[in-house]
Amino acid sequence: MNTTSLKYKRKARRKRSIKSKIRGTASVPRLSVFKSLTNIFVQVIDDTNSKTLVSASTIDSDIKSQIKSDMNKTQMSQLVGKAIAERALAQDIKKVRFDRNGNIYTGRVKALADSAREGGLQF
Repeated sequence: MNTTSLKYKRKARRKRSIKSKIRGTASVPRLSVFKSLTNIFVQVIDDTNSKTLVSASTIDSDIKSQIKSDMNKTQMSQLVGKAIAERALAQDIKKVRFDRNGNIYTGRVKALADSAREGGLQF
């Protein structure tokens, strides 16, 4: 079997497994992570009302101004994690459920989660 298609099938299986267990509510919303090859996007979502409460990404203007040319993707993810924590705390969101969206909990996803925890989010 083609290793690329096997990789996507494994990610889809992990995503289904995680999504079946995690639902965001108004009191404890879901923190969803999407990573592309160059950027990382984070949203705090209330699934019961189908609304995005807070979002942050590497393409936001205030985060983009903090990114330096010598930063790697992991360091950029740390900036996004700090930003999402600040924005969530400004909206009185302290507890979230972490949805890694099928990604393995290493590298950029782990860096984002650790910096969000340092910023004050609990999950």
